[in-house]
Amino acid sequence: MSLEIVQIPVLNDNYVYLVREPQSGAVGVVDPAVHEPVLAELQRRNWTLTHILNTHHHPDHVGGNMALKQATGCKIIGPEADADRIPGLDIAVGDNEGINLGHETARVFDVPGHTKGHIAYWFADSQALFCGDTLFALGCGRLFEGTPAQMWSSLSKLRRLPDETRVYCAHEYTESNARFAVTVEPGNEVLQQRYHRIKELRAEGKPTVPSTLGEEKATNPFLRPMSDNIRLHLDMGGADDVAVFAEIRKRKDTFRG
Repeated sequence: MSLEIVQIPVLNDNYVYLVREPQSGAVGVVDPAVHEPVLAELQRRNWTLTHILNTHHHPDHVGGNMALKQATGCKIIGPEADADRIPGLDIAVGDNEGINLGHETARVFDVPGHTKGHIAYWFADSQALFCGDTLFALGCGRLFEGTPAQMWSSLSKLRRLPDETRVYCAHEYTESNARFAVTVEPGNEVLQQRYHRIKELRAEGKPTVPSTLGEEKATNPFLRPMSDNIRLHLDMGGADDVAVFAEIRKRKDTFRG
C-alpha cells in the first residue's frame, strides 16, 4: 500500500505534509512550520505522530518542531550538515542514507544551494519526493547559502528520478514562477499550456502542488538549462549548463512580473 499524504496549507503559502504508512500506522510530518494545524489534523484523523522530517533549518520549516515533539514524543530527523540549526534533532542524516517510516523507506539526497545543509526525501515505492525549498513547481529556491554550481548539481540529482515522481514542494509559488518561466522559454508550448491550467487552478483557489517530475523536466526552466530554446533566448548558445542556470536564477531574483 502507498503512503497516505495529507497536504496542510499554513502561513501565507507554505505546505506541510502528513505522511502515513498504513500497514504500521507510522506518521511523519514534513517541515512543520507551525504546530497547531498539524495537531488538529492528527486529532481529526486519529493518527499518532511518530516522526518529523525536516529538509532544512529555516523557521518556516522547523517552527513547529519542539511543540510537536513535546506533544507527541516523536523523533526529529534532519540534515547532518545542519545539525546545529535543527531544533530538537534526534537523527541526523546525509546523502544516500535510508529513513524508515514504518514499512516504507525514504532515500535521502543532499541538495545544498538554498541552504548549505538542505536535504530531500524520496519514497520510491510511493513515487513521492519531499524536496523542501530546493525544487518548486516551475521554480527552485533562492541561493541563500550556496552557489549556482551547487544548486545545479542538487537539481540534477532530483532530475534523474523517474518522471512519475510526484513533487511535494514546500510553497505555493507556482503561478508567479510560471509568469517568469514563460519569459525565459517563450517558445515552449507545453509550458504555455501548463501556465493556462495553473491560472485556472489558482482562480478556483486550488493547489498546483504536487506536480510530477516529468512535468517539471518539460517546463521548469531551472531544470532546463540545456534547452536550445532557452539558450537561444538568453543568447548563451555556447555556455555550459551551470552558466545558463546561473543566468536564469539571476533573472528570477530581480523578476517583477
